[in-house]
Parts: sequence; C-alpha cells; structure tokens
Amino acid sequence: MSESDVKAAVASANSTNSAEKFEASQGEVDAIFIDPELERRTLRKFDQWLLPPLTIILLLAYLDRSNLGNAKIFGFTEGIGLKGNQFNIISTCFYPTYVVFETPWTMAVKRFGAKHVLGVAMVAWSIVTLSTGFIHNYQQAIALRVLLGAFEAGLVPCIVFIISTIWAREAQAKRNAIIYGCNCLSGAFGGLIAYGIESMGTRHGLESWRWLFIVEGAASVGLCGICWFLLPNTAEDAWFLTAQEKECMRSRKLRDIVNRGSADDSPMEYVKMAFSDICVYLAAACLFCCSIAIFGFGTFLPTIIKGLGYTSLQANYLTIPVYIFATCTLAAATFASDLMKKRTVVLCVLPIPVIVGYIIVCATANHAVGFFAMFLCGGGIYAFNCILLTWVSNNLAPDYKRSVGVPLFICLGNISGIVSSNIYPSSDSPRYIMGNAVSAGMEFLALGCVVVMWWTLKRRNSEKERMRAEGLEENGKHGDKALDFVYNL
Repeated sequence: MSESDVKAAVASANSTNSAEKFEASQGEVDAIFIDPELERRTLRKFDQWLLPPLTIILLLAYLDRSNLGNAKIFGFTEGIGLKGNQFNIISTCFYPTYVVFETPWTMAVKRFGAKHVLGVAMVAWSIVTLSTGFIHNYQQAIALRVLLGAFEAGLVPCIVFIISTIWAREAQAKRNAIIYGCNCLSGAFGGLIAYGIESMGTRHGLESWRWLFIVEGAASVGLCGICWFLLPNTAEDAWFLTAQEKECMRSRKLRDIVNRGSADDSPMEYVKMAFSDICVYLAAACLFCCSIAIFGFGTFLPTIIKGLGYTSLQANYLTIPVYIFATCTLAAATFASDLMKKRTVVLCVLPIPVIVGYIIVCATANHAVGFFAMFLCGGGIYAFNCILLTWVSNNLAPDYKRSVGVPLFICLGNISGIVSSNIYPSSDSPRYIMGNAVSAGMEFLALGCVVVMWWTLKRRNSEKERMRAEGLEENGKHGDKALDFVYNL
C-alpha cells in the first residue's frame, strides 16, 4: 500500500461520525499489508534510538528525585536547620504538584508531541535540582520540591503513553520495565554517587550534601539537553526512520485501529470515557496501595538500613546490591509476563515477598536478617508497579482515552506519596516499625485490588463473547468498550 493510499485511508478513518468512519475505513484497513521483516526492522530502530534516551532521562529524573534520602544522612537536615517533622513535610511537598500536573503533561504530549513537551520539562527539573544545592532554609527547600514535582509530573505517564503508541500490547511490559528499572538503578547509582561525594567531604566551603545536588543537577542539565535533540516528536515522523519505515508506522497505526481507536478527532468523548471507567479507579486504588511501599522504599531505604544498625556511609553503599537485585527481578518478571501474555498471575505472585520482607523487618532487630528482608521487598515492589502500569495501558483504547486514563490512574495512585513521606517519622527510629508495617498492609490490599480488577475485566470479556456468539457484529460502543476489543488478563 503506497504512502498516498495510507494517507487516504487515515483520512477516511478520521471522518465525522465515529461509527460511519469505522465502517467506511474497514476495507482500507483489511487491505493493508505490512512486510513483517520491515515491521521488525522498524521497531528495532525504536529500541535502538528511542529507548536509550528515555532510559537516560528516567535515570536522571529518579536520581534528582530520590537524592533527598541520601542527603538526609549527609547532614541535610542540620545544614538548613530543620526541626521536628520538617524533613517529612519537604518530602511530601513533591507530590501535590506531581499529582496535579500528570494528566496535563500527558495530554500535551498527545497534542504537541514528545520532543518539545518532555524537553522543556526535563531541562527545568534539572535546573531545580542544581539550585537545591544552594538553599539555606526550610522555605526554600519547600519551594524547590514543589517545582520539582510539577516538572517531573508527566514523565512516567508520558513514557507509558509513548510506548503504547509504538509496540503491540504483548511487547509493552519489557519496554515499560525501563521506567522501574531506572528507578532501581537510580537507587544503586545514587548510593554509589553518594558514597563518593561523602568520601570527598567538604570542598570550597560547601558540605557534601550540597555537592550531591550540584553534581547530579549539573549532569542532568547537560545530558537532558542532549536527549532533547534525540527524541522524535511522534512515532510516524521519527528522525531515525527512512521514508519506507515511516510509511510502515503510518500503516501500523491504521491497521491497529481496533485497539488504538477510530476517533482521534473527537477527544472529549474519550476523555469522558476515561473519567467514567470504573477500572481506572480500581487501578488507581491498587497503585495507591503499592506505591506507599515503593515511595517509602525509594526515599527512606538508606534510613531504614541505617536503622538496622549500620553507619551512614555503610547505609549508602549497602543500598547498591538491593537495587541491583530489584532490577534483575524486574527484568525477569516483565519478560515472563510478556512471554505468557498474562498480567494477573504475575501480579498475584509479586506482592508476596514484599509482604514477607516487611513482616521480617518488623519482627526482628537482627542486622543481617533485616538486610536480607530489604532484598525481598525490592524484588517485588518495582516489578509489581511496572506490570500494573502495563496492564492498565494495555486495556485502555483509543489513544485519547489512554492519554487521559493512564495519567489519571497514576496521579490518583501517586497521592500515596503524601502518605509514604510521613510514615517514617524520625521519632520512630531506629527500626521504623510503623512505616514498615503500613507498607506490608498496603501491599496486601494491592493484591486484593488486582483480584477485583481481574474479575471486572473478565466479566466484560465474557459479556462481549456472549454477544459475538449471538451473532452481533457491534455493540454501539467505541474504544476498549467496543465489541471486538478483548481485554488482556
């Protein structure tokens, strides 16, 4: 099919009435043939040219976000004169703007493309991180954490959305794994960088915690600037594709119209669908529960390990093997989920070691056993969130509904950051039993939410299957509610 034919078919598929549009364009869709080798070659280019800059961006963002935990044990609280629970409040202030701005950022990517929207965001948050190295009081710390949350807000939902527009549903989990893989690796690199900077001590009159923000912020400014130029704006006009490969991507978009939707010119219809879909709120409840554990783990792991009886310096480098193990289990779980083309069974297994790990930490003060428990927690936390994210993205269509539904479920789930920042108060040191117990209980609730979501989607599939068995060809609904859309379980 030539490029002009594809454009004509796409135009037909974007006509005024969505039902008529689908019928009118179905002939063109059925006539599309895409050379499998060309398709594989094209998608390999996205793996080679898109995933690396996304990985770097994510790694830098997580470093800039989580270095507050490392800075705390370097003297951050004493350096700016914090008292009582002020450190926890600073941690909390990241999340209100983070939650509020997730959906607007993602809709902006859908409307204006990834390159410019993410480019502005990532350079801005890098400058905010660099500036944190020069603060002197509590109020300045609050202001910069609020700004950091606003600029980092769209990163994860935007990347999930971008991945969903390129790869097939059964291939998305291992690509989404870079999101949480970078989260894990940022913990490992953050511990390593923090160890080096702590060993460096005071230089040029600046404490080591200040150098932590300055070094990481300066690196982010430079590397994010480079990544800005490497990002494509849309999948169909990526700079690294040949004319033939760009035509392939346009053909794939039309071919996948059932799963990606057939009414991109009527976005408000799908915005309403996203806000009225009960599964978005079930997923948000699940993410809320499991994210209490992941946010607490990411911010307070050095503090938890120090509470097990290790020194500040040991607490930083002992986070490294925990995060490396978490990265390995994340890779194994996402590859297994994609291979089986199933999400629920993996999601039901992953919370178990997390629950066991937190129970162990609550039950014993033994250093070695508590440290082992951190491996159990890290081994399940990140993989669970990644596959949940993929599962939700797989089951929302078309693109406009997904561009609203994914950030909506993420922003509602990320309200948990406000809770997780306050369940490890300094008054609960050294063992932080309350925070660890809350994390264990929330992982158990997340497991229950997965079961409810599976039951809801299975009922929808069963109802559609019954209607098809009765000879119906359409049910008057669009997107993932359409008769020929099958929810991934």
